[in-house]
Amino acid sequence: MPDDRSKGRSARIDVPAGPVATAVRRPDTAWPPGFSVHASLANEIGLRIVRGDYPPGAILPNEAKWAEMFNVSRSAVREAIKMLMAKSLLASRPKIGSWVEPRERWNLLDRDVLAWYATGPDREAFLRTVQEFRHIIEPEASAFAAMRRSDEQMAEISQACREMGEALSLQQRIRADTRFHLTILRASGNDLLVPLGVLIESALDHLFVFTTIQVSDQQHAQKLHEAIEKAIRLQRPEAARNAVRKLLANTDEGIGKARR
Repeated sequence: MPDDRSKGRSARIDVPAGPVATAVRRPDTAWPPGFSVHASLANEIGLRIVRGDYPPGAILPNEAKWAEMFNVSRSAVREAIKMLMAKSLLASRPKIGSWVEPRERWNLLDRDVLAWYATGPDREAFLRTVQEFRHIIEPEASAFAAMRRSDEQMAEISQACREMGEALSLQQRIRADTRFHLTILRASGNDLLVPLGVLIESALDHLFVFTTIQVSDQQHAQKLHEAIEKAIRLQRPEAARNAVRKLLANTDEGIGKARR
């Protein structure tokens, strides 16, 4: 079994959702090289908390129970619990154990928490929340980008837009789409928007997967992105602002179609 501390590696790993796809293994199987046991366990527990298996105030199983349930060491369980406490999903006290914190205390700007929300039972409601956030931020960020973007940033925006149109798979298009919007946030020149963009990257990925599937006219969606790119390239802030609003309205329509 690898070192549970996973020194020198990122704590975030991508594993499929589901009770069997993360930390569970048979006793006769070995962990893959470089596999982060405690991060995978934190992912599984976090998913269960966000989807409501353990509601706020619920006391979680103790270390021994988790270790038995997932066939991992108790040290891996402790590290997983620490990760979830750092995200404000859990609190812990000696002789009591760990319990789920109220939702309003959860760190919703954490990458993992966002990803768990985006795959939970209230996914559509959460994606609408992400969309509302975009309405608040992106039109003005695009206007600032039109005024402040550097040549290098413009080249990256243009390349991402071009790659969206040339993408041969959903995954390629989504990654280019996310990069397009995050680069615009960086090009706005507002330092507070950069960490927000990075933190909601996971939520944007899920939103774009959802809406790309729902919006059948991808050619129209591409033209809306190209209008944003053109307005920023020509340094026309009002045109950029309006182009983003049209794109967001198109995304709203995709979400509404899914609800119907």
